[in-house]
Amino acid sequence: MMKIEDCSLRSLAGITSLKIIGSVSCRHSIPEGVNSLDWNKTKTIFIIVFSVLNIFLYLLYLDRQTGVDNMQVVPKVSLEETLTMEEITYNPIPFMKKEVSYLSAHIATFSDEDLKELSSQTFRTSENSRLIADMKKEVSVKNEKDEFEFDDYLLKYVLKGSDYVLWELDEENQCAVFFQRVKSETIFHSPNATLVIHWDDQYNVTYYEQSMLDDFVSFNHKKDLLSQDEAVGSLVTRGYLKQGSTVMHVKYGYSTLVQLTETQVFAPTWNVQVKLEDGAIENYFINAIEGKVLEFQPNTLEEQTE
Repeated sequence: MMKIEDCSLRSLAGITSLKIIGSVSCRHSIPEGVNSLDWNKTKTIFIIVFSVLNIFLYLLYLDRQTGVDNMQVVPKVSLEETLTMEEITYNPIPFMKKEVSYLSAHIATFSDEDLKELSSQTFRTSENSRLIADMKKEVSVKNEKDEFEFDDYLLKYVLKGSDYVLWELDEENQCAVFFQRVKSETIFHSPNATLVIHWDDQYNVTYYEQSMLDDFVSFNHKKDLLSQDEAVGSLVTRGYLKQGSTVMHVKYGYSTLVQLTETQVFAPTWNVQVKLEDGAIENYFINAIEGKVLEFQPNTLEEQTE
């Protein structure tokens, strides 16, 4: 079929509009000096122009309609197919649909009564919600096999230490970061639910910094939980996962939704941990109700207590 360019339509439409303007001024009377023969010729030109325009528009319509009819409908690509194309390794996880709710919690304060059972350390607080504990005795963070071991230290020297889980071990800066848990689920990157343990060159703890939440309450309004596969799919379709990477795990927890002076609200969150081809580890967080990809700003306890 003949291809008709749009620019021809604009040119022809421009000519037509000029003709129409002229015709409006002479519909009711023929200007003096113009005989009937000339006027008949003018009407004939009008008829020809509009006929050509109608044919042009019809051909343009047919051309575009044919293009639409010939368009191939792009099929919806499954998560498995997308992962294969991007060479991303992920083993789908069985999922049972369930409802979850948001949580609220208060920022805990540290009193002398709370700390009296903890020995071999001196305490400093900032606004009673940031605790800094300096060790008075040598306690190593390594066991007899020269491996890092924190469980015993958490139980003996940290208030409610069993509520914290290791998140990051930074040997270069000689510290370890722990996140508080609620109902066995991790609270990701909340500066008010974090423990940081520091040690010296001999791997003896020098001091730790602690913040804590308490009085957790679940909202009655339930929401459907996104599956792990949907969380991974959200990252893949938005281009977050790099080609050749491997999804190590998808873990459930909570992240800050609203932060007030003394109260915080937490949203159910999926943590997707990914290993890149070069061995580097990346962590992504997805709101497990809304599907939004979350980004956390670095915010250490040390920066806040200075």
